[in-house]
Amino acid sequence: MTVVTVGVHIVDILARPVDHLPEGQDTVLVDQIRLTAAGAAAGTAVDLVKLGSDVVTMGAVGDDELGDLLLMVLARRGVDTSRLVRRAGEQTAASILPIRPDGGRPSFHVPGANLGVTYADLDPGLIRTARGIHLGGMDVTFGLGDPAFFALLDEARAAGAVVTMDLLSELPDLLAMSRAFLPHVDFVLPNEAQALGMTGAADVESAARALLADGPRGVVVTLGASGSLVVTADGTEHVPALKTEVSDTTGCGDAYCAGFLTALLHGRDVPTAARWGTAAAARVATGLGSDAGLTDLATTLSLLDQGNLHDS
Repeated sequence: MTVVTVGVHIVDILARPVDHLPEGQDTVLVDQIRLTAAGAAAGTAVDLVKLGSDVVTMGAVGDDELGDLLLMVLARRGVDTSRLVRRAGEQTAASILPIRPDGGRPSFHVPGANLGVTYADLDPGLIRTARGIHLGGMDVTFGLGDPAFFALLDEARAAGAVVTMDLLSELPDLLAMSRAFLPHVDFVLPNEAQALGMTGAADVESAARALLADGPRGVVVTLGASGSLVVTADGTEHVPALKTEVSDTTGCGDAYCAGFLTALLHGRDVPTAARWGTAAAARVATGLGSDAGLTDLATTLSLLDQGNLHDS
């Protein structure tokens, strides 16, 4: 199943466990340091490949060493990077993440080439033929808020593609701009803070219904340990999280999106897709980095057979 991911590409450098930042020139020994392909397009692309899709990713990286590393990691994971644009003289987006013992993840981030992505960087012909299209981080790749791109998404959907959208920031101004994409996508998957920030609503369900009114087929709000809330024209359903030993929450949202879209491409209904997303996110939470713990679809779905629902 050919899927195109469009949007944010980031190099993540992670270390764990980090319970404090050292003073002065002190050194803190940690158990693990890892470099991964991350971001709402790149991280989701890697997870989609692991779940069985053929994936081409589109966006922009710099012509620096971090860009070399990101392309290498993506290629090793089986993602087609031939449509990624390299910007001369620009930095590849990167994050440094000291992971706390409880799995929390403060970050140091440079947005780099992601901020300059435009419609001209994309391959419209390939997007028209994709079965699935995932838009990752449209709130920060705001150059894609282009009528030509909206028309292309509408054309792809009319041809049978499923279009999903995830977000990256929690900045109200950027989130508000990203609402322009909603009439042109099938499902939007914000986290709780993003849903509230996009709408100004007082609660998650009201926020989801406000987003649904903008035109997508469904809104799925991820709620961390509380699971996710699925809102469509057919009603509202809460999908509980799965119990898991959390090592790092980095990339759980990207994994959820990958599981969700994979289920839709397999012809499953929306609540089932949310459960597949929940299982993928639970797998990723067990390791360090945006693709850790996720191996294949069968192993991921086996979590759902175990009935290990979170109590919250």
